Amino acid sequence: MDLTLSDEQQAVRRLAAEFTDREIAPHAAAWDRAEQVDLAIVKKMADLGLFGITIPESYGGSGGDHLTYCLVLEELGRGDSSVRGIVSVSLGLVAKSILGYGAEAQKKTWLPRLCGGTDLACFALTEPDTGSDAGSLAARATRADGGWRIDGAKMFITNGTWASVALVFARTGGPGPKGISAFLVPLPSEGLQVTEVHGKLGLRGQATAMLSFDDVFVGEDAMLGAEGQGFKIAMAALAKGRMSLAAGCVGIIQGCLDAATSYATQREQFGRKIASFQLVQQLIADISVEADAARLLTWRVADLIDRGLPFATESSTAKLFASEAAVRAANSALQVFGGYGYIDEYPVGKYLRDARVTTVYEGTSQIQKLIIGRALTGVSAFA
Repeated sequence: MDLTLSDEQQAVRRLAAEFTDREIAPHAAAWDRAEQVDLAIVKKMADLGLFGITIPESYGGSGGDHLTYCLVLEELGRGDSSVRGIVSVSLGLVAKSILGYGAEAQKKTWLPRLCGGTDLACFALTEPDTGSDAGSLAARATRADGGWRIDGAKMFITNGTWASVALVFARTGGPGPKGISAFLVPLPSEGLQVTEVHGKLGLRGQATAMLSFDDVFVGEDAMLGAEGQGFKIAMAALAKGRMSLAAGCVGIIQGCLDAATSYATQREQFGRKIASFQLVQQLIADISVEADAARLLTWRVADLIDRGLPFATESSTAKLFASEAAVRAANSALQVFGGYGYIDEYPVGKYLRDARVTTVYEGTSQIQKLIIGRALTGVSAFA
């Protein structure tokens, strides 16, 4: 793997970093308190091409490779994970799925709108009673004249109240993964109720919703891919999505490192800067080492994808390490700040709250270990 960034990749990284420092980081605390990101940020990001990375220009995208995509998500994650999540879901989970599995008409309809930021998308897989066991989902799509009727509920859906289209996974056949299909469902739709989830520990500025489907009709052309291909589409999306999430976690770790280092070189106790204390240096050094490790694990996944090589196990590895490291980094940074780290005048408390959920969604840390264990032993613990 060549670790040298191209001139273009470095330019995009600088662009994303400057945008984050100017347009996101100064507002992150206020958005967190209000539980609402200012959606004007979507158009601003779209104007920079951040919603179109890896999508061909012929579909309204900005092109580029997956390493460039990771560089952008690192910077967005450093600024505000709620903003990073908007891009990760709308572009990473949905637009890329449409690009990979969609009919030409679906690509031409949705990709320019998603890349242009005029529309956002959500990924409707998780259900109230079905999280890690996605192959057992209960939402059902039944054949009707000219299309399908969808019934059921989806829970913890990022972008749910903002989205114009939902990638919905529903059962069209018998039990198990092979009975699941995927549908592109416009929002709003008759019979579809969207209820926002409030009171979250972290990612408070990000819209999270419950979607309730009551006899929601979609046409035949709404199915993404072939009938029964939904589980495959979901797992492919999540394999890349774990790389996206890992990149966002790298941003959290880097943000913690920057904040802890800056504070330690300014704060005085016992007549000297706390950066001079060995145990404070140990906390900062640990964050730095894990930032490098998480970044390289994530970049490895991007490199494999861009070279057309298998990457799913490596993506689980990166997601597992980076998410757990982000929690450790935020804890260590808070310790450096002491009591000031516990109030939202400084960013480390928010980093900790935002980092915590990354060990849960898009596959818990425990699920990632089972995926890695299956790859190493050839024995599935899921059976």
